[in-house]
Amino acid sequence: MRIPRVYTPQTLSVDSSIDLESQASNHLGRVLRMSENDPVELFNGNGRSYDALIINITKKCVTLKVTATQHTPKQSPLQTHLGLAMSKGDRMDYAIQKATELGIHEITPLMGERSELKLKGERAEKKVQHWMQVAVSSCEQCQRNILPKINPIKDLNAWINEAEADLKLVLHHRAEQQISDLPKPSSVAFLIGPEGGLSESEIDMAINKNFEPLLLGPRVLRTETAPVVLLSTAQLLWGDF
Repeated sequence: MRIPRVYTPQTLSVDSSIDLESQASNHLGRVLRMSENDPVELFNGNGRSYDALIINITKKCVTLKVTATQHTPKQSPLQTHLGLAMSKGDRMDYAIQKATELGIHEITPLMGERSELKLKGERAEKKVQHWMQVAVSSCEQCQRNILPKINPIKDLNAWINEAEADLKLVLHHRAEQQISDLPKPSSVAFLIGPEGGLSESEIDMAINKNFEPLLLGPRVLRTETAPVVLLSTAQLLWGDF
C-alpha cells in the first residue's frame, strides 16, 4: 500500500507524538481505514519529511509517533511568482493545483478589469483559505515539503506596480516574443489574465513597468492552461526539469 502523505502545521520532531487535525484524522481513519502501526509520512512546510507510525485511532482523532526525518525540500532553484486574474468555477483551483505541482513559489490572485470573480472581505478571505488547502493537497500528492505562498487577493494594477523579479512576463496572444528568446533569470514573475484576457490598458501598464510581452505559440490558451504551459516551459529552460 502506498504510504499516505499528510500536512500538519504542528512542530514535528523525532520520538514526539502528535494528534492530527480533524480533517486529516478523518481521512486516515475513516476514508483510508488505516490501523495502528500503519506508516504515514508527515510534513509541516519546513522542508523536511517525517516518517511516523499510527499509535492510536479514535472516531475523532488519529495519534502518531514520529520515528525519523529527512531534509528533502524539492524546491525548484527558479524562483517563480504567478499573478493570475481570478476566474469562476474550478478553473482557479486547477491552475493553483498544477502550478504547485510545477514548483511555483508564490501565487497572487488578481482582480482586474475583466475578472469574472469579484471578491471582498470575508468572502475573499474564505476563498484564499480554500486555495491554500488546494495547494496543501497538491503538495501532499507531488511530495513537495515546502508550501507555496498564496497571497491575499490584490488589485491587478497594484500588483503590476509592486512585482519584483529578474524577469517579468505578461502573457498575451498579440505578442511576438518567444520564451526561448529570453536570457536565463534566477527569478520570474508571470502575469496571466482571465478568460476574457487582459485589457489593452493593463497590457500597456505592465509593459511600462518592465514586463516583457510573451507569446506561447500560435493558439490562444485558456486561463487555467496558460500557467501549466508557461511554468513547464520555464522549468525546462531555467529550472529543474
